[in-house]
Amino acid sequence: MIKLKNIFKWVNSGGNRVFLLKDINLNIKEGEFISIMGPSGSGKSTLLNVIGMLDEFNEGEYLFMDQPVHLLKEKQKAQFYKTHIGFVFQAYHLIDELTVYENIETPLLYQNVKSSERQAIVADILDRFNIVGKKDLFPAQLSGGQQQLVGVARALVAKPKLILADEPTGNLNTKQGEEIMQLFKQLNEEDGVTIIQATHSEKNAAYGSKIINLLDGRVEK
Repeated sequence: MIKLKNIFKWVNSGGNRVFLLKDINLNIKEGEFISIMGPSGSGKSTLLNVIGMLDEFNEGEYLFMDQPVHLLKEKQKAQFYKTHIGFVFQAYHLIDELTVYENIETPLLYQNVKSSERQAIVADILDRFNIVGKKDLFPAQLSGGQQQLVGVARALVAKPKLILADEPTGNLNTKQGEEIMQLFKQLNEEDGVTIIQATHSEKNAAYGSKIINLLDGRVEK
């Protein structure tokens, strides 16, 4: 599903190249649950952003579902991202001016899903996450845990083939964190969704079927 070949990413600082990713080679099959671990600054978020097509890279090749991402135009990448990838961020990234319902509905608008169908899909996911009573509230009226639930619901609403989760339980208490991880496990095992999470937590990493360790932008062998 995902092939990264000799991926390098750097920034220029004072005439020197500072490498964020160095010679990354990864093959990720459909239906895998991968945990990326490493200390802060090791490149975990950068790697997720490259896989999620939110970040460019300087050298290398990236195939996503046999499509050469490194050759796609911006518009094609954006379409690919919106159709196939759901992103769960540590900082939620909800849209403050939109209600819970509208936040969750947003990915379906990108995909031009019909109004009646959108209503049914959003109603179903509100129910699944037990947040029906919160649908007319705005993000500022929710607790951190509730905001993260809405963020996960939004990532899942368009039934993506791939979920990228960047420290998905970073701002949650233990119980909420376990609920989110159980949900990911269920999506992976029952719905066959491919999941790649970046995490500091060994407990969360253990939910994955495979752990990749990053250090200074390199995959540790």
